[in-house]
Amino acid sequence: MLPDLAELLSDAHVVALPMRVRFRGITTREALVLRGPAGWTEFSPFVEYDDAEAAAWLRGTVDFGWTEHAPASDSVPVNATVPAIAPDDVPALLERYPGCTTAKVKVAEPGTTIDDDVARVAAVRRAMGPSAAVRVDANGLWDVEHAVEALERLAPFDLQYAEQPCRTVPELAELRVRIDGLGVRIAADESVRKASDPLAVARAGAADVLVVKAQPLGGITAAREVIAAAGLPCVVSSALDTSVGLGMGAFLAAAAMSPGYAAGLGTAAMFAGDVTTDPLLPVEGRIDVRRVQVDAALLERHAASPERTAWWLERVSRVHALLAAAE
Repeated sequence: MLPDLAELLSDAHVVALPMRVRFRGITTREALVLRGPAGWTEFSPFVEYDDAEAAAWLRGTVDFGWTEHAPASDSVPVNATVPAIAPDDVPALLERYPGCTTAKVKVAEPGTTIDDDVARVAAVRRAMGPSAAVRVDANGLWDVEHAVEALERLAPFDLQYAEQPCRTVPELAELRVRIDGLGVRIAADESVRKASDPLAVARAGAADVLVVKAQPLGGITAAREVIAAAGLPCVVSSALDTSVGLGMGAFLAAAAMSPGYAAGLGTAAMFAGDVTTDPLLPVEGRIDVRRVQVDAALLERHAASPERTAWWLERVSRVHALLAAAE
């Protein structure tokens, strides 16, 4: 049940959190956190997303804030996230993820080369050792030919999987055929969370693993339905959330993620500030499954500018109207 707009925004706050390193092209992450009957929740679709795409995120916001979800475990394993940094900077960055034995490495960053990607992945493998699980994430920025070339060069580093190496489902399906025998599995992220049909990639045989994010799929309840219907191993990841949104992901990961994988929910380590004094940071390679309590002083410290706050509140109003019209 969608709450009315006044109830939704009765205790809402827009924050701008500084990041330790540039990621996804941004150095400050904006988000709206609000309190519902079940606890704090988050609305944080990326600013370039239109209202129609943001509607699923608002459904996720409501699902977490207005529904009691029981934790299926106390904690979940998480991966370290390595942005497109220089190889020499990798060891220091990994220190922010104590105990993590899985790393996701960003590749195909605009302005970089495959040589840069190989050097970065090599540095991660050296730092973490042969037993660690190493993933790469291209965010759909390679075409099939470049993906084949890159994965042939990266395969010797024993990749757990390559996440969204190409943009479209047909490209992913073609790539799977082209690299058959290489030993690199294909994971789909954007082809799940940005698709009108999140199961199309599974039906097309275009991926070996699905990467699932709670907010973009409409919340924990809806995401669990996607996972159950997919018939593929699933990894729960974040969308660069605050610790409030990471809590949502942790509940989902504990309930529905495939065993043997680490969730991509350790990203609070990428922020220089958060909305809680007890953020969901990795400890011994895991984060807790819990709702965080938001701190008023931190909301004030990281409050977005009046102009950006107005932009977010207007956005919520428009997206809420879309959901209300659909009910």
